[in-house]
This record gives sequence, structure tokens and C-alpha cells, in this order.
Amino acid sequence: MSTTTMSSLSLFGDREKGESVRTQNMTAAVAISNIVKSSLGPVGLDKMLVDEVGDVTVTNDGATILKMLEVEHPAAKVLCELAQLQDEEVGDGTTSVVIIAAELLRAADELIKQKIHPTTIINGYKLACKESVKFIQDNLSIPAADLGKSCLLNVALTSMSSKIIGADKDFFASMVVQACELIKFTNTKGDTKCPIKSVNILKAHGKSSRESIFVKGYALNCTVASQLMPKTIKNAKIACIDFSLQKAKMKLGVQVVVDDPSKLEAVRQREADITKERIQMILNAGANVILTTGGIDDMCLKYFVDSGAMAVRRCKKEDLKRIARATGASFVASLTNLEGEESFDAAFLGAAEEISQTRICDDELILIKGTKVKPAASIILRGANDMYVDEMDRSVHDSLCAVKRVIESKKVVPGGGCVEAALSIYLENFATSLGSREQLAIAEFAQAMLVIPKTLVVNAAKDSTELVAKLRAFHNASQTIEAKKNFKWIGLDLEHGKCRDNKEAGVLEPEMSKVKSLKFATEAAITILRIDDMIKIYQPSKEDPNSYANAVAQGRL
Repeated sequence: MSTTTMSSLSLFGDREKGESVRTQNMTAAVAISNIVKSSLGPVGLDKMLVDEVGDVTVTNDGATILKMLEVEHPAAKVLCELAQLQDEEVGDGTTSVVIIAAELLRAADELIKQKIHPTTIINGYKLACKESVKFIQDNLSIPAADLGKSCLLNVALTSMSSKIIGADKDFFASMVVQACELIKFTNTKGDTKCPIKSVNILKAHGKSSRESIFVKGYALNCTVASQLMPKTIKNAKIACIDFSLQKAKMKLGVQVVVDDPSKLEAVRQREADITKERIQMILNAGANVILTTGGIDDMCLKYFVDSGAMAVRRCKKEDLKRIARATGASFVASLTNLEGEESFDAAFLGAAEEISQTRICDDELILIKGTKVKPAASIILRGANDMYVDEMDRSVHDSLCAVKRVIESKKVVPGGGCVEAALSIYLENFATSLGSREQLAIAEFAQAMLVIPKTLVVNAAKDSTELVAKLRAFHNASQTIEAKKNFKWIGLDLEHGKCRDNKEAGVLEPEMSKVKSLKFATEAAITILRIDDMIKIYQPSKEDPNSYANAVAQGRL
């Protein structure tokens, strides 16, 4: 095993290799883990993050915390990216995945100090991860259909219990399940899909969080362009366009040279007619609702008002794309076709039963109901201030993701440290059955699994040693005594500081969340473990030798 060596390279930099690099990487990973550790679980604490501008974010979402940190260390960056990956893939469990990865690294560092080769540890971790996933799928997974309708609600409640809206979790959980039930559909392969992007979450200040509302239909945070336009249109034909409907102007650098001043008016008239023809083209195709990302000037508004159509300007491009998907419209970026002529086909239009401008809370919103292709839902969140509403948005999004995963995979596992404690006992027994060096790595992996129940108990201000020991005893009994097989559902009850059957209590999480977080954490730990050499290149100096400060320092001034 090589010791620390620092050598000068022909490059302008330092090279560091051996044990010290691994220790450094482990220390950086544990430091990142310690930041988010106290925010894990239903009684986890929140973090206040202030950026360079002075904007304040209050959150206990692991991915958000790590995204806002400016991390310098390359190994620590791996953990930050790990949280982002878990957030994108699953949507929940971002804090636990970082904690497990850091604990695996800490355990590996101890083994390396005992002169165990990193390759042996890596092989052991890979084997342990594979066995863990198999054990979860064979023994701890519960089909959602067996638990009935309450299953989705319990998953949403479990996801929200650790969030800022935990006090009103019943109210928000039913709203989330309602939204997911509305937008789910079965594709041509027979798979159930739940595209949560079809749920638009709008935020509005004022009133209490319990006055948030759920709306069937897509809510658009815009109003009609003119008060003279109709506020409601039945059997709407919707055009989604990505350009401005304003008086045509010549492009920059294009000049029109006119010999006869009387022709000047004809040029102006033609400029106005170009836009009029475009609008007429859209209206002739049968459109009675026009949504655009650009502006609509007063002259153009007149044409829409005269034809009795509804026009909405300055919509977000993201919103328009979602509306186009839900209504079956085409998102039109230009009227020019392949022949170079301008045309607008009726096939570009989407359809909805009704579009209306409604006053919800203090704001006027456009509501699109009865979309033709895919259903859409909206949740309008109310709260005291920006920070609170933003955190509510993140909490509802995490909960939507958890419910989506259960609808799509149809499998859940009990929460509250149950899975980790069961894996710890199983892997310890599995390790002793191996006669190779990997035994030590798998035993450490088993021990590292206990970091989740331990952290949950510590955050709840209870005695972690006693509670985790009780939990392990229950799971050991479930795996060794046939009569006590039902003990495998036992997890922690952090409110009362005891162990309980979490399947009965309804503390459930998506199976995918546990499986993915184990795989991601193991892969991240292995990635960092493989590193035994670090080369740091010096940044080239950008200082000007003739600058005022250097001139003063050298006594030239």
C-alpha cells in the first residue's frame, strides 16, 4: 500500500496518491453527508440557505440543499450529483441516498486501513448490492393491489410526513392522489403511465396552506389579451404558436429605398397586411383560442375581437408545450411550410371542451377543461410567503413522484428503517456463508445499512442504541423463526419511540425508491473508492505584470 507522496510534475500542478487521497475523499463525502443528515425523517430539521444575492431558501429536501451548495472538492461533487440523479430518477429519497453512500465510503476506509485491497471491497459491495436488491424484491416487496385504495394515500402521507406541510399532510395527500388518478392512462403496451408534468403547480401568496385548491384541467397563469374578448369558449379549437403577432417590421440591416414618397404609405400598409393575413390564416383554420409565447399588439387584437376569438399572450413555452400535448395541438414555431409559403392547417389545432378565465384566489387564471388527448390537473398552492410556498411546491412534487412510481411499478415496501434493518441482518448472515475476502466488505455493507434507522432515531431525539437493537432483534427473529415471519414488516415509530408494524400503520414507500437509492449509493461509493491518484493542475496566472498594483509593489511608481 503506497503512502502519501507529493511529486512535482512537468505540468504545473501537484500529484497526490495512495491512502491519503482515499481518506481525503472519504472525509469530503462524510462532510457532505453531515450537512443533510439532520434533515432525514419525519422529525428532521430544515436548512436555511442564503445565496450571494441574499435570496433565502428554507428546505429539508436533500437534492435542493446540495444543489445550492458551492462544493469545491471533486469527490464531494459526486455525492451532489448523486442526489440530483435520485431526484430525477425517483423524485424522493435524495437525503438517504447521500447518507448511505458516505457511510459505505467510511466503512471502506476502515477496511483499507486494515490492509484490505480496494478491489476486494468493490467486489464485496457489488455482491452485497445485488443480494440486497434481490432480497427486497423477494421478501419485502408488497403488491400495491393487496393494500387497496389506501395504498396510494399512505405513500403520499409517508412522503409528506418529513416535509414542511407535514401538519396538513392528510389534506395535501388526498389532493396529490386525486391529481395522479386523474392523469394516469394505459399506453398501447398495456403499461400504466402517470405523467406528472401534466399536473401544473401554481403558487400564489396569501391565505393559509389549507386554502390551496385542486382544479380538474390545466390552469394557465395568464389572462385574455383584451377585455372585449369572450371570457368563456365552449368546444375550443386551440392554436399554440411560438412567435409574436405584431406589425411586421423589416429585419435589422434591411433597407427599403423608395423613389416615390407616395409609395411609402403602400410599404407601411403592406407591413400591416402581412400580420393581418397571418391572423386570418389561423382564424380560417377554425381556431377560436390562440395561445402565443410572444406579444400581440393592439392592431392585431382588433382582428381577434372582431372574430369573437380568445387570445392569450406571453404564455410560458413550457406551459404551451404541455397544453399542446394534452389537447393534441401542434406547437407551431413558424407558419412557413417546406415550399417556403405561409400556411396554417386545421390539423395543427388542439381541442378542449371548455376554456374560461376564472378568478381563483386573488388572481385571474385561464382554465382549460376537458382536454382531448390527455387529461390535465392543476394544484394552486397558497402560503404566507415566498419561502413557504416554494418549499410546499417541492414537497408536493416529491409526493407526486412517489405516487407516480407506485402507480407505474405497483410495488411498495414498508418505511421507517424496516428495509435497512432487514437487509443488515440478512447481509450479516450472508457474509458468514462466504469463504472469501469479500466477507469483510459485505459485513461492513450490512453495518452501513443501519445508518438510516440510527439517523432517524437520533433526529427524533430518542435513544438510538436501544431502539435499533430492538429493531434488529425483531428482524433477526423474522428471518430465523418461521412462526415470527410477520416481524419482517416491523419498523420505527418515531413519535412514540418504539417499534411497530409499519405495513399495518401505513408507512409505505415505493419499492423503486429503495432499490434505486441502494444501487446509486453503491455505484457512487465504488466510483470514489477506485480513485487512488489525484493530479491538481494549477490555474495559469491571469495577473497583468504592468497593472497598477504590481507597479506600486515593485517600486516603479
